[in-house]
Amino acid sequence: MPRAKRRTYKSLVRERQAGDTRRRIVDATRELLEKEGYAGMTIEAIAQRAEVSAQSVYAIFKSKTGILAELLDQSSFGVDYESLVKQALGTTDPEARLKFAARIARQIHESQIATFDLLRGAGVVAPELAKLEQRRECVRYERQESTMILLRDSRRLRPELGYQSARDVFWTLTGRDVYRMLVRERGWPPQKYQDWLADILIETLLTRKSNRARRPTLRLGKPQAISQT
Repeated sequence: MPRAKRRTYKSLVRERQAGDTRRRIVDATRELLEKEGYAGMTIEAIAQRAEVSAQSVYAIFKSKTGILAELLDQSSFGVDYESLVKQALGTTDPEARLKFAARIARQIHESQIATFDLLRGAGVVAPELAKLEQRRECVRYERQESTMILLRDSRRLRPELGYQSARDVFWTLTGRDVYRMLVRERGWPPQKYQDWLADILIETLLTRKSNRARRPTLRLGKPQAISQT
């Protein structure tokens, strides 16, 4: 029994040490991007600043792209994100869950702005940014699965959409391109974007509680009730 306790303690120590090493590497990467740009963000420079070996950097992140992905994930899926997700998982009402989805989308996109601006300003090349964007979108798509399962099991999903199409629509509407076009390019306040997104998700994905289907719409602005004949 004492041996098991010692092994557990050593395992926890190793986990903390590994987490500390990852944080030092990511922090060093951010500092190099800010001061030296992407060209100066070599594995060797990262290792020196983080006070680890270059081999350790490669072992943990495999490549510079892996480190940048971690940097982006930390800004996207941090403490605020996890807090919102925890609240969202606490509700089983489909409409309430979609309202949380709109809040989460806003939080993710707002938190990523500074990091994406840093990467572009540091001269990160387009192919690398494309890889990061693709990876981020895959993670976002997978993390939306629990909400889509809830909507499906509630039997409130529009039957004409089908589960897979509904999931694709959900992923598209909550994507960064919609946020960028409305908030950054058209100047919408973030709260207006969040409110509109919540309304449009409910309008597009769910049937009414009376189970009388409404026609899906992508109107900009708050959806109005559709008359029944």
